[in-house]
Amino acid sequence: MTLNPELQRNESLLEQFKETRKRTLELVKNLESDDFVVQTASYMSPPKWHIGHVSWIYEAIMSKLDKNYEFYSKDFSEYLNSYYQQFGVPHDKALRGITSRPTINEIFQYFNTINQKVEKFIESREFSKEEEKLIVTGFNHECQHQELLVYDLQHLLAEQYLPVRKNKIKVQQHKQKEFVEIKGGIYTMGYNGKNYCYDIELPEHKTYLQNFKMGIFPVTNKEYLEFMNDGGYETYKHWLSDGWEKVKSNKWNAPMYWEKIKDEWYVRDFLGIREINPNEPVCHVSYYEADAYCKWAGKRLPTEAEWEKASCWDEEKQQKTVFPWGDENPTEEKCNLLESYHWGCAEVGAYPKGSSKSGCQQMIGDVWEWTSSEFVGYPGFKSGFDEYNDKWFTNQKVLRGGSFGTPKMSIRGSYRNFFRLDERWLFSGFRCVEDI
Repeated sequence: MTLNPELQRNESLLEQFKETRKRTLELVKNLESDDFVVQTASYMSPPKWHIGHVSWIYEAIMSKLDKNYEFYSKDFSEYLNSYYQQFGVPHDKALRGITSRPTINEIFQYFNTINQKVEKFIESREFSKEEEKLIVTGFNHECQHQELLVYDLQHLLAEQYLPVRKNKIKVQQHKQKEFVEIKGGIYTMGYNGKNYCYDIELPEHKTYLQNFKMGIFPVTNKEYLEFMNDGGYETYKHWLSDGWEKVKSNKWNAPMYWEKIKDEWYVRDFLGIREINPNEPVCHVSYYEADAYCKWAGKRLPTEAEWEKASCWDEEKQQKTVFPWGDENPTEEKCNLLESYHWGCAEVGAYPKGSSKSGCQQMIGDVWEWTSSEFVGYPGFKSGFDEYNDKWFTNQKVLRGGSFGTPKMSIRGSYRNFFRLDERWLFSGFRCVEDI
């Protein structure tokens, strides 16, 4: 017996929803009760808030699709609203950790109640394509918060965090360090696949590129240490003016989570307090630091159009792919994402099967890569969800490629992440470009 298409679509939505919710719970399964309420910095959020917020967003979506929908609790909505003015005045992000109510138990009860509501909502309705896309946005939004939760867990617990699953990171013996030439010309930029994407990945549009050379790998710890040892953080001439002010005011002298022990650099992260691995991509650097390194090295950061072409363009076939390796979904053989469960960066060269057609490696996973591009809408941009992406079209830079904390469901070559220029608690690195 063949299911009708509408029922098949709803079952697929239910499956995606359940898998997404399962992954969220897995991230917090081994936390102690005290861990859920702590906010270690104004830019991070306590785990309790993440668990509640990813549930609340489904209420926001259901209220858009059903005008008669009633929210679970006014108090919950006030606390769990991140920045949506249309649903009332959002709670102050910097004060999320000083609120004891709702309690952890109440938040988990809410999580389970919303599961039941969403499942019933999906099972009992027929959705238009636009309505279905709105629901899938909820899944992708939860994926984003899973990654943000991983950032926050590192900031909160680092090596004390006990993941449910942890796989050993591959050691790569062969290290190839060079640049590959990418032809310029007119490139059609943006998402061209058939599955879900965010509004900011659309519409496809033409842009002109000069010929350029792209680094095969992201910049490594070894390379970044050379910049540091050459006085990179002491020499103003490498830095943008705002960046130099951040260096002085924040007393930066290394990437975030690095510390010097007996004259040697160590990093404290999920993998422990350990010596810097010279072959890992440098991680936890701001846009300012990435830009300063490039200037010191006589190179520059790529634009996001250059990054996308190096990642997704097949020059021989004259066609664009969704991922560097093609249109097939990510696998553990091709990239290091959240489901790899490595809890850290793989060494450069560890994923030759994930190479782009241009020859660049590790463009998906490991570290988000800073580009020089401002985060603005593409020409002809149309918002798909009010206050979700377009309200951030100022003072942010675009990052591409995903990280070891990104769920594979929510990444592709056209995905545009964005952060402010001084932020570095995310898993952020970069690769360099040379002009020809």
